[in-house]
Amino acid sequence: MRRMTAMVALTYGLTGALAVEAQQTRPRAGRNAAATRPAPDVQDARYGPHERNVLDLWKARSPEPAPLLVFIHGGGFRGGDKSQVPLNVLAACLREGISVASINYRLSHQAPFPAPMLDGARAIQFLRLQAREWNLDPRRIAASGGSAGAGISLWIGFHDDLADPKSDDPVLRQSSRLACMAVNGAQCTYDPRWIRENIGAAAAAHPALLPFYGITEEEAESQKAAKLYEQAAPITYLTRDDPPVWALYAEPDGPLPADAKPGAGIHHPKFGRYLKEKMDALGIECVVRHTDEFRSRRNARGGAEGEMVAFLVKHLKPRRTTQGR
Repeated sequence: MRRMTAMVALTYGLTGALAVEAQQTRPRAGRNAAATRPAPDVQDARYGPHERNVLDLWKARSPEPAPLLVFIHGGGFRGGDKSQVPLNVLAACLREGISVASINYRLSHQAPFPAPMLDGARAIQFLRLQAREWNLDPRRIAASGGSAGAGISLWIGFHDDLADPKSDDPVLRQSSRLACMAVNGAQCTYDPRWIRENIGAAAAAHPALLPFYGITEEEAESQKAAKLYEQAAPITYLTRDDPPVWALYAEPDGPLPADAKPGAGIHHPKFGRYLKEKMDALGIECVVRHTDEFRSRRNARGGAEGEMVAFLVKHLKPRRTTQGR
């Protein structure tokens, strides 16, 4: 809130209460229920004014308020939708008593940065507002996603709380803070200067970057661009009180080839190592994995997604201790 209050107000306005326009549905068993996505308990709930501000929710069967994982899809801020939530992660979380929401957000051709990040934050605030109705624990919310969704998750998790207690909008009065983040192919910065220097020119030339910022190629070295680069980098906001991170990478861990095409390396493991270095220095848990590690017998059990879900369980469902025992 401290850094971007004006931006939030500019993007959404003080619109007052938003009606919950949700289609309540019941899970339906398909011919191959194990391989198909169950119908959400809440479908296309509107969390904001834009047509892309919708989410689905699968409720864990729990007699008490359940923790929540919010999945944010990837697609270079140019495409994708909430149907991309991984089926095995969805199923595993529900088995563990963790509810799952999957959201859409505005894409760069509809509204550049900070719109995708603010939409992600607003979805979390909206879910907190609905926590009692949907049997969610507002204190135990995590975010996950791949690529763009991973970056949005980190940005929300590290950013100061966007809650505005004085807002006329009850959604914006809710906290945006997270308990942890579990991400795939995350960029901890979208600064093309850092990317060029540390990963390579091909990665810095990814065609999604300039539209994400809403700038032209001629503006890329301007002061305007430099300010946007800083504001959009999740790592800009990292402080000692931020939540833990589990991060997975799959791109080859080495220098980019000389003939690399524009965009190659945009999910390079160096992003994860840079993030871990900064988080380790602050004493915050940061687990960085590469898919190659799970090809070994030692790490094969459960695979990467099994380890990710175990991380979520650790931070969303910590074991309760009995006083005096």
